[in-house]
Amino acid sequence: MRTVDFNTLGLKDGLRVLDLGCGEGRHVHAMYHHAVCHVVGVDLAFDDVKKTRDGFSACPDMDPETKRVYSLCVGNALTLPFADDSFDKIVCSEVLEHIPNHRQALKEITRILKPGGTLAVSVPRYWPEWICWALSEEYHNEPGGHVRIFRTGQLKKDVSENGLSFFHRHWAHGLHSPYWWLRCAVGVKNTKSKLVAAYHRFLVWDLVKQPWLTRALEALAAPLMGKSVVLYFTKENRAA
Repeated sequence: MRTVDFNTLGLKDGLRVLDLGCGEGRHVHAMYHHAVCHVVGVDLAFDDVKKTRDGFSACPDMDPETKRVYSLCVGNALTLPFADDSFDKIVCSEVLEHIPNHRQALKEITRILKPGGTLAVSVPRYWPEWICWALSEEYHNEPGGHVRIFRTGQLKKDVSENGLSFFHRHWAHGLHSPYWWLRCAVGVKNTKSKLVAAYHRFLVWDLVKQPWLTRALEALAAPLMGKSVVLYFTKENRAA
């Protein structure tokens, strides 16, 4: 389930790219196969990093001459284990809403992004997320859960204050918002809801098969009620 658009990110061969807060590797795996580059995945949770590695083992690169490289590590977004100006592109997708001191994380992102590099950051969109919070305390009030709801303008300001320039915005996962509203309404951990189970099967079918009907519905739904908002920024090139 890709949130970030790699063409807008400018992902090309020969680059070093970071997925900060990679989780189980959805963007790490996708970037690795999108371009011949060095992809690095970092997450605070060891088990998630291990699942990302297992994903590479389950679907190995079959090209014997490949020059693709991936690296994985456990790390904290507040003190990243990388030198200044280390990455051409950085993805930080659905991460900042989990971090109490998100501004420090943004400072670290800016520090390790090369001049002229691009950052893609996504967070839950304000009003679909607000509905989830209104329906369920359990949705966000647990260890590792969401600690805030971002307004797009405020997040744009927080990132820009670090010297990055905003250049594009889009929304993603319009079909996923109703699923989370349903889960919050019946109980986030309620595994017996037939309606939630049926909607989940629908989403899996969409992700795996990508039929034209659901792709068309997603294109219509994303601007209206996309679960995520995605913002893109560039770091000033010092030479310029």
